[in-house]
Amino acid sequence: MSSGDMRPIDSHSVLRIDGYSLDYATPTGFFPALDDVSLTIARGEVVGLVGESGSGKSSLAWAILRHLPETARESGAIHLGNVDLLGTSERDIDAIRGRRIGIVFQDPSTSLNPTLTLGSQLVEVLLRHRGMTQRQAREESELLLARVGIARPKAMMNRYPHEASGGEKQRVVIAQAFACQPECMILDEPTTALDVITARQILELFETLQEETNVATLYISHDLAIVASVADRVAVIHRGRIVETGGASDVFAAPRDPYTQMLFDAVPRPDRRLVAIDAAVDTKALILETEHLTVHHGRRSFVESLLRRSGERVVGNRDVNVTLHAGETLGIVGESGSGKSTLAKALTGLNAFEGRIHFGERTIGGAATMDAAYRRDVQIVFQNPDSSLNPRHRVREILSRPLVLFGERSPSRGAIEVLLDEVRLPAGYAERYPHQLSGGEKQRVAIARAFASRPRIVICDEITSSLDVSVQASIVALLVELQRARGTSYVFITHDLNLVRQIAHRILVMLRGEVVETLDVDALPDGASHWYTQSLLAAVPTLRPMLTARP
Repeated sequence: MSSGDMRPIDSHSVLRIDGYSLDYATPTGFFPALDDVSLTIARGEVVGLVGESGSGKSSLAWAILRHLPETARESGAIHLGNVDLLGTSERDIDAIRGRRIGIVFQDPSTSLNPTLTLGSQLVEVLLRHRGMTQRQAREESELLLARVGIARPKAMMNRYPHEASGGEKQRVVIAQAFACQPECMILDEPTTALDVITARQILELFETLQEETNVATLYISHDLAIVASVADRVAVIHRGRIVETGGASDVFAAPRDPYTQMLFDAVPRPDRRLVAIDAAVDTKALILETEHLTVHHGRRSFVESLLRRSGERVVGNRDVNVTLHAGETLGIVGESGSGKSTLAKALTGLNAFEGRIHFGERTIGGAATMDAAYRRDVQIVFQNPDSSLNPRHRVREILSRPLVLFGERSPSRGAIEVLLDEVRLPAGYAERYPHQLSGGEKQRVAIARAFASRPRIVICDEITSSLDVSVQASIVALLVELQRARGTSYVFITHDLNLVRQIAHRILVMLRGEVVETLDVDALPDGASHWYTQSLLAAVPTLRPMLTARP
């Protein structure tokens, strides 16, 4: 279907967008963001907007909310009920935001003021938009927090954002969004920053509130499985144009546009195994083993040391025993705070630890005993390349540093080009800075840097969590190619069980810093015996009903 096919389904449309186009003025001309977009959302309906980064999803959300820069140029129409949003004054728009249109963003930390208590921020919304007294607003705020599943709403009212978990903060943001009983709700990637169990809880909360309030909802996401589970209809957007629309089950069961088909085919599927080495890993040489590895966060104070007291120390990992074989991919899963990244940092010497690491013939009893040879052989790629790549250095210098550190005095141009070629980047990228690269390209540079020392083990810590599904698929394919060529062992940390089941040989499940279960991927899902593993599997969104209709 074309964008023009998504017309009002009845006269009760809450949000109506007709032929809307948006571009931005730049020194070299106008940059197109949206092109002839038309869609409607009726009362009680959830419309999913699917597309990759840069496709125009968030631009459409900002256009609806009227948060556009002065360089924006618009045409077409956006109506909320009988109100023409493009022709409404800023003062009237300010009254509509929050009162008639609610918004929930991807990262709750950026939606909440870190200097104010959560309760005061919720109270402010009620004072401003519903005309309540201070006392009424506090009472209503506690009721709202209880409604969104906060166990102790009175205590949560007095907390600051940093004192709440990611899931708790997102519940507070949802309470804010629903506080004024809006007609229309925009959810922009509301679960991307959350682990699988918390994300499932947030989705269930949204579904309950949506049914209770009958609000019209635009659900924006690049996760097709989540959209399939919550949306009545779907609009697929690509380069600012809606290329396909229809019922969620119809679009995902039989996508017609090539772009939709590409997105669908990139979704991780456990039945499509991508392991580089199919032989049983128990016949391979043991390359690494941990023995009672324990990590404590926090230190004893000077007085506690004198008094020989243990002090208040939080356990990040407790008695973790891990084995890794040559050429194996070991997946590590668990929700936020389970100890996955803590373990990764211990294995690379970034966290102090107790216990032992056996690596080949060597036994390592702490980060201080990790020599240069170990640090060369065990590399890590982090989740966010923006925080791990120096923005002031060109790619050439970023890749040269590990080569110099581990032996080469003056890396040649050819050595850098070989590294770039291995991660499928053009040689010319050596002269670029990180900000000149896309998210997927930056992650490829981070992978090239990790492989520069020819390591035996590479730890991948949530390296695909912030990437679009198609970019994620290309990064995973790259890792498989490198493993096939070099026999590298991976420790692959993720919250995406569909992905880890696609590429790993074994899966280690962590809960509260401990390993609760380790099992072969082929044994899933029926072989999972621990209740927590079963909970993780049950929480994973899936396109399975649609997949049965496709090869």
